Amino acid sequence: MKAVRLHSTGNLEESALKVEEVERPVPRNDEILLRVRTCGICHTDLHIVEGDLPLPKIPLTPGHQIVGIVEECGPGAGEFSRGDRLGVPWLYDVCGRCEFCRSGRENLCDNVRFTGYHVDGGYAEFALVRQGFAYRIPEEFNDLDAAPLLCAGVIGFRALRLSGIKPEEHLGLFGFGASAHIALQVARHWGCEVFVFTRSTIHQELARMLGAVWVGNADDAPPERVDSAVIFAPAGRLVPAALRVLKKGGTIALAGIHMSPIPEMEYSLLYEERTVRSVANSTRDDVRDLLKVAAAASVHTEVESFALEEAPIALRKLKNSELRASGALAVS
Repeated sequence: MKAVRLHSTGNLEESALKVEEVERPVPRNDEILLRVRTCGICHTDLHIVEGDLPLPKIPLTPGHQIVGIVEECGPGAGEFSRGDRLGVPWLYDVCGRCEFCRSGRENLCDNVRFTGYHVDGGYAEFALVRQGFAYRIPEEFNDLDAAPLLCAGVIGFRALRLSGIKPEEHLGLFGFGASAHIALQVARHWGCEVFVFTRSTIHQELARMLGAVWVGNADDAPPERVDSAVIFAPAGRLVPAALRVLKKGGTIALAGIHMSPIPEMEYSLLYEERTVRSVANSTRDDVRDLLKVAAAASVHTEVESFALEEAPIALRKLKNSELRASGALAVS
């Protein structure tokens, strides 16, 4: 099969990321072999390729927003059948034994493994997934539109939950791309008023189209303070900017897996019981719940399509904020 393989990390222009012929994987035990239809591209993929995250294996096939058709099931995978359409997110498997798994926090599992990081992912014609970590895609979404839901959508959804936002409250979104454009629609479905902070005119236009009641730059003052906020951009300088517009007792959720240093700031910005918290990975329930909400809310995803061989081009456009919202590799 064809697969995009990463042999060394570094600057995107210099990384050894290319399409190769490799052996097709064989499903064992509870594994399922998917014929990949499409795989979304993600900022985490970019962090992996550029070496911001230490790699547990190399060479590696990236990609963790996979939509595919069941090609073959292992002997212990009887839940799905050949021809079923499934989605695969970042969470590949967990141990089920550590204190975090036992307490319902499997996203923090001590022995967690991630798709396209610990195991080969979806930048390929075929990919493996464990039966308990695969999800049926709602019929409302075609393959391309479904791909961003599986990580961008799920992480944005978990970030909304951890921000404590409630129906009809004011929500601030800092940075606007694949995750934020889905989170905005979910928040609007919940009856929230959303303020979007982004410097990109393309992203400002999309935010307005999707229902943001106010759009501006991170240094601009919105019409009123927000009850909760989510920071999607991996820029630490946005933390004090978000605190300046956050109400007393409010929470800011940091949705990125990687962020530049948070600058020193006055304690008064954090005082009055404001909270800043990170968002780490997701649980299986997050995926199931997001897919249900996305279908109920008729979420619209903006996806630019690329061929498998164009993976470096797609990641370059992602890095330079040249995508309207999200991108995906159309594999088959």
